[in-house]
Amino acid sequence: MKVAIQGIRGSYHHQVATQLYQNLELLECSSFDQLALAVSNHEVKTGIMAIGNSIAGSILPNYGLIKEHDLKITGEYYLNIQHQLMALYDQEIMDIKEVQSHPMALLQCKSFFRKYPHIKLVETDDTAAAALRISEEKKRGVAAIASKHAAQLYDLKILNDDVQEVKNNTTRFVVLEARERINNEANKATINFTASHESGSLAKILTKLGELHINLSKIQSVHIIEKPFLFSFVADLEFENLKQFEEAQLEIGILVESMKILGVYKSHTL
Repeated sequence: MKVAIQGIRGSYHHQVATQLYQNLELLECSSFDQLALAVSNHEVKTGIMAIGNSIAGSILPNYGLIKEHDLKITGEYYLNIQHQLMALYDQEIMDIKEVQSHPMALLQCKSFFRKYPHIKLVETDDTAAAALRISEEKKRGVAAIASKHAAQLYDLKILNDDVQEVKNNTTRFVVLEARERINNEANKATINFTASHESGSLAKILTKLGELHINLSKIQSVHIIEKPFLFSFVADLEFENLKQFEEAQLEIGILVESMKILGVYKSHTL
């Protein structure tokens, strides 16, 4: 199984891939754009993409990438994220002048660094890649925020563990494929829709979902890039069976201006 991930070995994307697949071959991508393109071009069958975090919120541009490349969500996985602050073995916290990591990781740890105003926070492409560069280049005075696996893999010392703002810190990842693959046990769907400009149009859609006993577990407004200051909505719908969702598609299809199914899949329980 060849799987595209954002980041390198030791990243949280890598952790999810190893949880989901055996005999894994990785395609390490430096950006989410590269990941989406690799799946779209059939360079790999599957991609793993972070889509939201319980502290930092949704990664809205990733919904745009899924739609732009016409990818399908075929699964999801929730990973408990435990951020470690790591550096070379001869370093201590007061030696550190700069911490490098992915922007989402830095955001999730901002409370910890209020105690260390002398430390500069620097955004990089990936948590594990920041750790790897410190190890390879023997960077003194520089630390990374990454996983315990990254610390072990790149032989770094953990200066402080669990530095995330909230200890129960979870990131949701989605499994992406270029073609739709419906699981008969599917009980969740992600849709992207635009409501009409009539008063109360969104309320009518939400009311109809309630009448159909569809659980709206998430709804998020997303900028329509080609139409400044106008929005579409991304919603996660939970249902008991596919027939129930198919009925919902027909019913709310009448009430929306446009609708795209981003994926129908089996939910992952926290």
